[in-house]
Amino acid sequence: MTVDEGITRVAVPSSETRDRAPQDLPEHGVPLRPARPGSPQDEELAVRDIVARLAATWPAVAETTVEALVASAFKSFREAKVRAYVPILVERRVRKVLGALCRDTPSGTEDGRYDGEERE
Repeated sequence: MTVDEGITRVAVPSSETRDRAPQDLPEHGVPLRPARPGSPQDEELAVRDIVARLAATWPAVAETTVEALVASAFKSFREAKVRAYVPILVERRVRKVLGALCRDTPSGTEDGRYDGEERE
């Protein structure tokens, strides 16, 4: 038995192909991954998503009111160092406020709970 047995051989690129730049890589300066979570673009998208969900859940509340509540909740987290969970916290806070304002169950739920919320 020799040392080379069982080892697969790998093709070594020639000097001609080794010096050639790959053609399928992005140009310099193009980011390889999307923006960081918590970036202003991500937060704008999160605001739109949250407003759309909450406006659909509470159709009796004006969408401008929902937008104002969401914007206010986001402002309360402006100093947060970890931004990844801010949209979740904002949505929970606004749901509580809307629930208290409306004193009724949101549309689409029978007992006032939403997305796995536990009754106290």
